Amino acid sequence: MGQTSEERAKALAQTLVDVLASYEEELMVLERETPVMSQLRRAVGIAIAEACYLITDQGMAQAEWAPPADDSTRR
Repeated sequence: MGQTSEERAKALAQTLVDVLASYEEELMVLERETPVMSQLRRAVGIAIAEACYLITDQGMAQAEWAPPADDSTRR
């Protein structure tokens, strides 16, 4: 039996975190010597954070965080 798309996305996100975490550690070391590396380290950190969010998401459907189709919330 195959994985659902949500389970597959979480597995891929976990793999991404595993791979990027070692790069982030190296970038932190490089950043001390070359401050210009901070932007790259920050981008890798954001990618890790987004992947972690996907992994820990408790099944919140997109409809729950997407803006409403009508203008009911605008005042």
